[in-house]
Parts: sequence; structure tokens; C-alpha cells
Amino acid sequence: MLKKKYASVLVATALVALSLGASLPTTQAAIPAIQVYISGDTNVQDLWEKTLVPAFKLANPGYDVNVTLDLHGTHDAQETAKITAAFATRKDAGADLIDGGFVQQLGSAGLLFKGTTALIPNLSTVSRAVLTIGKGGIPYRASAVLLAYNSTNVKTPPKTLDELLVWVKAHPGKFTYNTPSGGGSGFAFVQTVIDKYLTNAERKTLVLGVNKDLQPKWKTGLETLRGLNAYTYGKNGTYPANNAETLKDIATGLVDMGTVWSDQFASAIKDGTMPANIKVTQIANPAFTGGAAYLGIPRTSKNYKAAQVLANWVLSPAGQNLIVAGTMNGMPVIPVSMLDPKIAQGLSTVDVTNLRAPYFSANGNDLKSAWALAVPGK
Repeated sequence: MLKKKYASVLVATALVALSLGASLPTTQAAIPAIQVYISGDTNVQDLWEKTLVPAFKLANPGYDVNVTLDLHGTHDAQETAKITAAFATRKDAGADLIDGGFVQQLGSAGLLFKGTTALIPNLSTVSRAVLTIGKGGIPYRASAVLLAYNSTNVKTPPKTLDELLVWVKAHPGKFTYNTPSGGGSGFAFVQTVIDKYLTNAERKTLVLGVNKDLQPKWKTGLETLRGLNAYTYGKNGTYPANNAETLKDIATGLVDMGTVWSDQFASAIKDGTMPANIKVTQIANPAFTGGAAYLGIPRTSKNYKAAQVLANWVLSPAGQNLIVAGTMNGMPVIPVSMLDPKIAQGLSTVDVTNLRAPYFSANGNDLKSAWALAVPGK
């Protein structure tokens, strides 16, 4: 039903996109195709190939886009090395725009054009919350981990982390989260509990770069998490393997509460696999993590100006409408007030301006290992 609802919105958005085309003249037909490199899943590939690219080309005659997918980021290390070598030899690495988790690493190494409003004017409308850790990356869509709950059984869901921890112990077996190495929704719960015992400055340090000196301070949070073993679903220190299993446990009524990704929950609602009585909410003090997906334009790109046009268009209301209303079910990085009102309705319960970033990838990997050693088991 919701798919039909958004079908007309997507068509209308494409027409809006035509009116918001780039200022470059359409006579520039010789512009090389923009090479977009994706490190992720097929849903990100579909977002580009089936939604964003067709609308961008309609809005910007004379431009073409080729998309290459590295499924699940299997070759992130090789691509990073390739771009690094290309920068050292001043050669084109073959990618003009990168969409992947290693964009932050490339930015930290100085291998990307810095995202500035001089080069990408629409960055001026992007939420400051997602601009702080880009390091050359261009935030273009967001997602957040939310607390899903069975509204039939839970009339007043927790509003803070402390309230959630109290609820879990008061309702044994009715809460779950997946292993942090298996999916970001479980990792968000783990990091949030860890962050409860850190200062804001310490949290920021772990978000912005590698830091092992602070890791001993994870001990109290890990002990808190281990103390929940007897109260989470199963009551024996076992956890769902991934995000999908957590969604299934919630949808089938095995639990009344759990952490979920905003986009995956929205997809489940649209697909009819999530009952209508399952609702989502945000918590505070601290909130669950989320954040943006970043685009990067390598400094070795010979077609960087065209890539900037594409990145700028993606940040326009036309591009952001497609990200929110399409199959990706993403959250915008521009103010909700700039979206089509029909699309913005679906974001009424989520504060997209208050996104809390996950740890820098190396710190995150260390936390996953620390959790695996300290938490599961009786």
C-alpha cells in the first residue's frame, strides 16, 4: 500500500528534479561518464542505478554515470591502496565518486577533495550534526538506530538509556539486540551503553580517530552489558546473529523490544513483514548511534567537476526526496522542511538533526572484539 502511495511521489519528484538541473549548458555532450564506485550492498546499488542516476540524467542532460559495485566492501583495502598509489603517482584511479564506509579513511589521509560550499553549494543546507566527521566526505543520506517496541504490550516506552536498562531488568526475556559484529543495530546498543560511562570529550575522540588509550574505560560498560545476559531474550547470553534476526524476533512477538535500523524498519513496514502494532522511538542521554553515509571525490579524479555536480544534485530537495521515498528508506541530511510534505510525514517521529556518530572504524572493530570476549555466555 505504501509502495503505491510513494509511486506517484517518485514520478512527481523526477519532474521536480528536471526543473532543478545543473547550471552547466546542455551543449557539453562530451563530458566523460561519472564513475561511481559503491562499497556496500545491492540496495545501495539499486538506489543509484534505479533511482538517483536516472533522475540525475533527466535533470542534467549531457551527463552520464557508470556504477560499479564492490559487494559488502570486500575490496575496500585494495581500493584504498589503489587510490593512495594513484595520488602518489598523480594518476587517475578510475573512480570519480565513492560511496562506501572507507570514505572517512580516505578523507583522513587527505585523498579527497574537501567538501565545501564553494564546490558543492547545497552543503550549506546539510545538518551540522553530520558535517562534523566528514573529513572530506560529503554526507548524502542518513540512518539511525531506533528502539522498536510492541505498542500492545508496552504503553509507555523508555525515553532514556537509564529507563531502558531498568525496563530490560523488569521484563526478563522481552528485550534483545544482535551481536555487534553481526549488525549495526546491535553495535549501536553496545556503544551507547559504553558511552554512558565516558565523557563527551572521550566519546568525540573515539569517533574522530584511532585511540587505544581510552579503551580500558570500556570496562564498566562491558560489565553492565554482561549483567544483562540474564534478562535479554534467551536469558543465557545468546544473541541474534544480525539485524534481520532482531527484526524477525520483534515482528513474530518473541520479544517486545529491540534495537533496529530506521531504514530496515521502514522497509519491513512497507513490505508488510512488520505488524502495525510495532512502533519505534528514540532514546536520549545518550541516544543510539546512527549517522550519515558519505560520498568522496578522489583528488586523482580527472572528472571531479562533473562528480561535484552529481554530489550537489544528490543534496538538492529533489535528490533527498528520492532517498527518503525510494526503496532505500533513508533519512535526509537536509532539513525535513525542504522535503515534499507527503514524504516528510514519515519522519515525524525521528529527529534527523540529532544524529550521534559511531566510533571510528578501528575503534569500532576493537569494541566488537572486546564485547565478544567479555559479554556473551552465562
